[in-house]
Amino acid sequence: MASFKRTSLILLTSCAALALGACGASDIASPGEGNFPPTPTPSPTSTPTPTPTSPVLVTPAASCPTLPGTDQLVNAGTISGPTGEYRNCAFPARFTSNTQIPRTTGVIYSLPGRVDVGTDQLAASTGNNVTLTIDPGVVVFGATGVSFLAVNRGNRIDAVGTPTRPIIFTGRGNVTGAATDDTSQLWGGVVLLGRAPITDCLAPLATPGTTACERDTEGTSNALYGGATPADNSGRMQYVQIRYSGFILSAASELQGLTPSGVGSDTVIDHIQVHNSSDDGIEVFGGRVNMKYLVLTGNEDDNLDTDVGYKGFIQYVIAVQRAGVGDAMIEADSDNTLEENTPRQNTRLANFTFVQRSTTGADLAAILIRGSADYTLVNGVVSSPNLACLRISRANTLRAADPALDEAGPPRFESVSMSCPANPFLGNSGVTDAQVRATFEAGTNNISNLTSTLTNGYINGANETARPAFAAATLGSFFVSPGYVGAVKDATDTWYAGWTCNSATANFGATSAACTTLPTT
Repeated sequence: MASFKRTSLILLTSCAALALGACGASDIASPGEGNFPPTPTPSPTSTPTPTPTSPVLVTPAASCPTLPGTDQLVNAGTISGPTGEYRNCAFPARFTSNTQIPRTTGVIYSLPGRVDVGTDQLAASTGNNVTLTIDPGVVVFGATGVSFLAVNRGNRIDAVGTPTRPIIFTGRGNVTGAATDDTSQLWGGVVLLGRAPITDCLAPLATPGTTACERDTEGTSNALYGGATPADNSGRMQYVQIRYSGFILSAASELQGLTPSGVGSDTVIDHIQVHNSSDDGIEVFGGRVNMKYLVLTGNEDDNLDTDVGYKGFIQYVIAVQRAGVGDAMIEADSDNTLEENTPRQNTRLANFTFVQRSTTGADLAAILIRGSADYTLVNGVVSSPNLACLRISRANTLRAADPALDEAGPPRFESVSMSCPANPFLGNSGVTDAQVRATFEAGTNNISNLTSTLTNGYINGANETARPAFAAATLGSFFVSPGYVGAVKDATDTWYAGWTCNSATANFGATSAACTTLPTT
């Protein structure tokens, strides 16, 4: 959901040099005793001055890899930046057969515009048509602002990095060295299109949750999603960074970093970082996909946005805003004439740490739940010193459980600890502030006056550690019950390290490199 966007491309021009030197001893030996001549003082051994080591720079491969099958890369010349010069190998506009993208020394891959994986197999199709496999350590950049990757219905992506070799999707400015900690909107993003149930159908007479109900992706055309296969499989994305996305594709419409649309529960999404999207970090449009180990940093609208009948489980989320930038940490659904469609949204979120630093935002709160959405939040830590922590809109969002309406009841909170301003709760459109407070306090072990002791911005301190945890596994088999609140137990808990990137917004340790640079090995 669009909010105010910021774009800042500032050319990096600074460099640093370090000169090292050494000096020997200057002590004078004693002349000795008796009639013996003094022992000659040996000349001190000089310590050689170390030769400064130059950074390892990439040199371009002679050519692009030859791929098996009919889909081939296009040699787009070379592209240079602070980390060296790369052979720029452009993806074809559409992958029509199973293709594997190898990590090759001196090669970087680019999206010349919209790149499709397969063609739309329609809502009622079954099985898989085309799979795009991306090897660990591969870097793919959007060559233009309107570049984005679309994995169509009935096709799959297999982008599986490792903790030490994540896959990186980014924009041209990140390659050339123009990206800074405030850069965003360099390219579109990654869109997964599936055949799981959705609501808010394009066709006015279509029944939500059926193969007749489909939608087109915001800001695009012929990027359709929706169907009636809850366990649909759009592939795997693991250990992936998505940087500087959110280009405006059409008026008031832009993509998120990651947009799972109608994606089913057999899809695997974990260990994903979205950094400096100019729109949302992740926006989920319907479907049944479950996600875990998400890192959302510096995004300029909402961090996690869920819409149009999404039902899923999400565990372990670190979300940190840039100072003074961004809207809500959670925005759940929309107030509109279709909000009573079923399947009704039912999102369950466990073990999250939200650090809201903005001072303004259209949602007016760290967490906004509206549009008759059902939402369960457990084992959470929220720091929001400037804006209210929780806002609920519309009386039907507080409606009692009713299976006939696919209604799970009011939003549920268990073991959620929030550090908020004087008024933590906001009501809207028929909901009072007092009702929001009562909804929050109806759960167990919830507080809104926590004194935050987070260290390094997102790691539990003494006050967070002291909070009792909820047994998240009782909500569904996807969850585990780790025995603590928040996303990060303590300094020994480093699930986020190595595969993420660092910025002024959040630092994930020495094993993570800067978001403004690219790996050279």
